[in-house]
Amino acid sequence: MSTFIRELKKTGSFLYDKIQPIPYIKKEVYSVDSVFIEVGMERQDERYNWKTLGSYHDIFPGEKGNPRIQIIEGDPGYGKSTLALQMVYDWCKEVPNSPFSRPDILICLNLRQLGGMESIVQAIKQFALPLDSELEPQDVEQLIRKKGKNNIWVIFDAYDEYPDQHNKDNFVMQILEGKILGHVNILLTTRSSCIPPGLGALTGRIRLTGFDDAAQERYIRKVVTGDNEAVKKILEQLNINPTLGVLCQAPLFSVMYAHLAHKGGMLHKLSSVTEFFGHMISCFLSHKQNKLSGAGDSPENLQTHADTHAALDKLAFEALTSEMQQLVWDRTFFGRKLGEEFYKLYVDAGILVEEEETYIPAPGKLPQRKRVVRFYHKLFGEWYAAYHLIECVKSRSYILPENINLYDLKFFLMFACGLDQPGGSQVIKLLGEREDGAKSVVLCAPQLKEWSHDIQTTVRGIVSSRVDIDRADSRLLQRSTIQLLELASQHKIPISQVWLDGSFSSVDPDSLPLVLHSGLCLPSLSTLQELVIATEYGREVTVDECTGLLNYAIHSQLLKELTLCFCILPWMDSFPASLDNVEGMLS
Repeated sequence: MSTFIRELKKTGSFLYDKIQPIPYIKKEVYSVDSVFIEVGMERQDERYNWKTLGSYHDIFPGEKGNPRIQIIEGDPGYGKSTLALQMVYDWCKEVPNSPFSRPDILICLNLRQLGGMESIVQAIKQFALPLDSELEPQDVEQLIRKKGKNNIWVIFDAYDEYPDQHNKDNFVMQILEGKILGHVNILLTTRSSCIPPGLGALTGRIRLTGFDDAAQERYIRKVVTGDNEAVKKILEQLNINPTLGVLCQAPLFSVMYAHLAHKGGMLHKLSSVTEFFGHMISCFLSHKQNKLSGAGDSPENLQTHADTHAALDKLAFEALTSEMQQLVWDRTFFGRKLGEEFYKLYVDAGILVEEEETYIPAPGKLPQRKRVVRFYHKLFGEWYAAYHLIECVKSRSYILPENINLYDLKFFLMFACGLDQPGGSQVIKLLGEREDGAKSVVLCAPQLKEWSHDIQTTVRGIVSSRVDIDRADSRLLQRSTIQLLELASQHKIPISQVWLDGSFSSVDPDSLPLVLHSGLCLPSLSTLQELVIATEYGREVTVDECTGLLNYAIHSQLLKELTLCFCILPWMDSFPASLDNVEGMLS
């Protein structure tokens, strides 16, 4: 047992001690504890309502009645893998007061690496233990299969990138379904759009909700700068741009923004997800180009590599749209496909990451190492894949593959729409033709600078039926929905019905916008015909709130009905006389 624990901690230290907030700055490498800031978290209760968690310590299985298997879900860039590494750090360092220091054994496996693995023993031997481990597979199996004696945890990170997720008999699903290792506590991280199917009702669900303003400031002060004026300047840029504010709820974007803004970038002028990400990519490449140009390399040649990336686009596209989403490539293959000079530039810029991976060439053979390459983050793969999608849709016969999860790849689709106006219009047209495409249209349409007649027709179809703004939606989705509704209203497109499903927070009797729990506001919409507000069950709505809602109704010229659900309304004779003519629409 002691050898097993020692070797797990040795491998764990290699994982948590190489965090690079800005990947092209190779010298800035941190331990996870030096950069970790807690994100907002919510747990789903037995009534399927989401309740706020105070800390990641409250996730601990077995504590406070928590279930043995828990899913930690979140949108791309919300810090799922960083949280997993912080748990590993707490265990390895035996951090006082952290419940994650208590297990006898804690094993962290990145599911992206486990394609083709036949057992958890093979996965542990190959990825969680040193290459020169003293333990044989049978030793590992004996240690993890002992029931009752050892408190064992396994963290499965990045289920959304697991190549075998479509194989229902894989060992991961057997563990999640309790068919094997029923005594082991499991934490599984994944994108919200990629929850494993068929899990029991006793499986816990935890959702990461990202950074609030206070968390953003804590990160800046902890990692970027402690200078008060510099912190104030960075936060001011963030506050004057609502698009940046929504994006930077995702820790990945917030971290990138903070470091780039501190280095003098004029990021407050960026008005869309695509513009922000494109600016970030250009910073990565220009930093490396400036460095190489100073060393005597040809800037023209370097610029050609930065602008011409069709081979990379195609590889990323084929990986993301395949059933397995294989996002790790053999280094030799990848270098040959891209060309060595191009490949080296993108690795040095931090867009691509080269690393060693252990593999077993054949049953009974000794493990060996090979060099592999992947994108710094899956979102970078979605960025380059979007360029190839634009090329594909130029052929009017192109159809989006049926197997792809549109919401899982929402950034891929959003980037495509923001990169090319004609191509983006065609993408939205294709999304509008799919039964599962409505939410993607909502996210993608605001990326376009102009709405063609075809786009207006597609949007008209979306808003002719119920449009939801759910409390469980990310701020990005809520913001995109509001933008779509505003644009539809500006184009005189009738909006049939909007549902605020648990998302309504408050309204001032003297101001028009409805304030959502996310902090976003829904302005009055001149073409809205019906508004339904489903509040928390039993909420008492005040006279001032009803007054504000009726004022909102007055300024929504086409609104015929305003419905409040699950709440208690005040006496109708409490309203100001000036609102007598609109009380009748309230139900």
